[in-house]
Amino acid sequence: MRATLSVVIFVFLVITCAEANDRCVMTSHGCLALNPDVSDDTIADTICKPGYTKLVRPATSYTNGVKFKLMREQGIPFERAGEYELDHIVPLTLGGHPRQLSNLMLQPWEGDHGAKVKDKLEVRLKNAVCKGRISLREAQSCIGENWESCQHQHPGRRTAGVSAKRGRAGH
Repeated sequence: MRATLSVVIFVFLVITCAEANDRCVMTSHGCLALNPDVSDDTIADTICKPGYTKLVRPATSYTNGVKFKLMREQGIPFERAGEYELDHIVPLTLGGHPRQLSNLMLQPWEGDHGAKVKDKLEVRLKNAVCKGRISLREAQSCIGENWESCQHQHPGRRTAGVSAKRGRAGH
């Protein structure tokens, strides 16, 4: 009887963990929640469809509440709220969960580690997923584990116009 019960519990845990892994991406810093509506089978109708994130983005009243909660917990004065965004660690454009706290963090807007830099990576990864160059799970894992390392794995391209302008500026 005990052996049977142990097997049943083990099977239950395996199934539960498998289901949880479909709803999150495991990283060295925990399980980051994913939107259950986004999968390899649904990307054409979700993340690859123009305007998708507008449909799933939480209301400002929700995001501001979470932002101020995190600021309070981290000892950041509320007067500095404009310097930070409430970031989706796995972005909405890659199927990150819109509201689960495990997928939300404060991120400065400016600087080398800021949201403006990460936002460019998010677009590159979404485009790569939608064009079939990388899998959805690969993109989610890459950006969820360490977006700055991910940025080096998926660098942006410089255009000739940018290089030429920089060259002329030095003259």
